[in-house]
Amino acid sequence: MTPAAPAYRRLSVEERRTQLLEAALGLFAHRAPEDVSLDDVAEAAGVSRPLVYRYFPGGKQQLYEAALRSAADELRQCFDEPREGPLLIRLSRALDRYLAFVDQHDAGFSALLQGGSVVETSRTTAIVDGVRRAAAEHILSHLGVTEPGLRLRMTVRMWITAVEAASLIWLDEGKQPPLDELRDWLVEQFVAVLTVTAARDPQTATLAQALTSSG
Repeated sequence: MTPAAPAYRRLSVEERRTQLLEAALGLFAHRAPEDVSLDDVAEAAGVSRPLVYRYFPGGKQQLYEAALRSAADELRQCFDEPREGPLLIRLSRALDRYLAFVDQHDAGFSALLQGGSVVETSRTTAIVDGVRRAAAEHILSHLGVTEPGLRLRMTVRMWITAVEAASLIWLDEGKQPPLDELRDWLVEQFVAVLTVTAARDPQTATLAQALTSSG
């Protein structure tokens, strides 16, 4: 007796939308967004082009922005760490989540940070910058600073940019060094850049001293 074929399960609206976004992120990560068509997204998701339009009537631009937002929302949450324990331990835990996202969603991460193309708009730029600003706000909150000065703000944002660059290079280098080494290296760099700024900024000097004394 021939076994019955598995029953077809219709995806919910949210499941179908997630499927399309994941397919789009995978394509945008490896090809310039302007070189990706809705037909490509439909093929990657195993659906028809009209179905893609049903969920994203604004076409590729709407799909591209939605895909960026889905990746950005996850990245924002990475630095949402409870304010418990030494700061560097908290920072390590946040980086563990951030780097785990990079490792598990490398396509989405690359698409988010390397999205500069003809489809880039003020909205897509704002999506990417929103992740950086959210990370900076979380870090300053953990530092206990409500009114950061210019040099401290610049230092934190420069370090976040360095984390992004290191993550992209790590993907290009075949995910080496191991994640725990990369995490520790980035934490050490955070302390290093604070120490350099501390020589020019009393506010940062106070924080750097407290940081190194508490571990």
